Amino acid sequence: MQTAKDCVMAATASLHVRGVFASLRALQRCMAVMTRPDELPDGYTAIPQRLPRNTTPTWEVELLISGVAVFAMLQLPGWLDDAWFALEPRLGMIWFEPLLFVYFYAKSAAVMLAATFVIHLLLRARWIALVGMDSVYPDGILWERLRIGPVQREVEQRLHDGTATAIERADNLATTVFAAGVTMATLMLSVSLLLAATFTTVQLVGSRFGFDIDFKLVLALCSLVVLIPFLLSRQLDHLYGARLRPGSLPHRTLAATLRGFARVGLGRTSNMAMALLTSHGGERRVVLLTMCIIAAATWAVIWNYETLREPNTLGNYALFPSLQADSSRTLAPAHYDEFRNPARDGAVPYIQSATVVGPYLRLVVPYQPKRDDAALRRDCPAILALKKTERSAATLDCLQRLHPVSIDGKPVALQYDLSSDSRTDRPALLAMIDVRSLAQGRHELLVARQPTADEQEEIDKNEAKTGSSKPGNPTSYRIPFWR
Repeated sequence: MQTAKDCVMAATASLHVRGVFASLRALQRCMAVMTRPDELPDGYTAIPQRLPRNTTPTWEVELLISGVAVFAMLQLPGWLDDAWFALEPRLGMIWFEPLLFVYFYAKSAAVMLAATFVIHLLLRARWIALVGMDSVYPDGILWERLRIGPVQREVEQRLHDGTATAIERADNLATTVFAAGVTMATLMLSVSLLLAATFTTVQLVGSRFGFDIDFKLVLALCSLVVLIPFLLSRQLDHLYGARLRPGSLPHRTLAATLRGFARVGLGRTSNMAMALLTSHGGERRVVLLTMCIIAAATWAVIWNYETLREPNTLGNYALFPSLQADSSRTLAPAHYDEFRNPARDGAVPYIQSATVVGPYLRLVVPYQPKRDDAALRRDCPAILALKKTERSAATLDCLQRLHPVSIDGKPVALQYDLSSDSRTDRPALLAMIDVRSLAQGRHELLVARQPTADEQEEIDKNEAKTGSSKPGNPTSYRIPFWR
């Protein structure tokens, strides 16, 4: 017959032969040897020591899930960051805001899952330590051997309910944290998927019938359409539900309304884990704690997003000069191919190096849907009516007019060709500028930057206030370089 020790040794040895998951399954069988002698696999004998009678029956599966998934969950937020920053430059204003919300909610779910699994492993480790120490010292705490006074000993003994109670509390706390964390993460993930599905459907309908969609308006209308009837029906039930005669029309109407909301996921039994927590832990306390945890996770994700976009906001840089990216005293790494980080930097114009050695300066101007789409529709609306073969050449000519270039304040005659960013495969304009006539030293390259639709709206408002009919001048990307 095989003992528990032999079982553990065999499971450990299988790690190198059959892999992690096979070894974990073997360890799970070993746990059965130590905990449930009435359900032993064939060929195993039980050992005398058993876990407390009230031990949560799912503790093995909890440990298995947390142990396997924790490493993946810790990497998932970074993977979501990489995916978002790779996708963001490809999005226009229509898709940018809704997908940003989806990214925030999905990453919040990933952060909560990662935190849940880490905390759960620590709590389970604490529980295992208590079980082990109870086996080593079954007589409990020897109060007479502790160097404490009689009053403190009396207080401590009254507060201490025994080792068995402490083990049970640790077991229950670990399971509760596991269930609550998974429940909240699932809620956030469901919200992100619902937002994505709702906006995609509305956007497809809008494209089919030829009208633009305001994401914030759609979100507000959907919230009003769903939440107001739901909250109103709940309030009517609280106020008048006990007075309604069963089977009457008002009773049947209210019951049908609440049944419909329950079927779409807004009922209490739609989330059994949360219903159990709120009913046993106090509804107000559990709901408030849940809202605080979700708000904290979301705030942390948004703060992390801002620090990824602006790394200087993280750290003690309050006294460091804060210069704008287009300032003549600022060298932004994103403008130089040798320094830029394609996974994090935005889609901005860049040249090959801060020091141009050869006869030509290679300028790459990535296409920015948020800016260039609006500029093309505003300044070159005629291209929208052209056929696809004619539209390409007309669009390229329009983009050349939208992105003029100057060096040291002098306009440069250049020709853009269609190309792509070699490291991200995003569409871009490419221009080779002859710089052989430039003197040695520092020079400044300016590339016009068109405003987004929101920025253009602000420009139009300012022009209306000042009474000037002069169109808003586009800002420029400023790229210093040396010969």
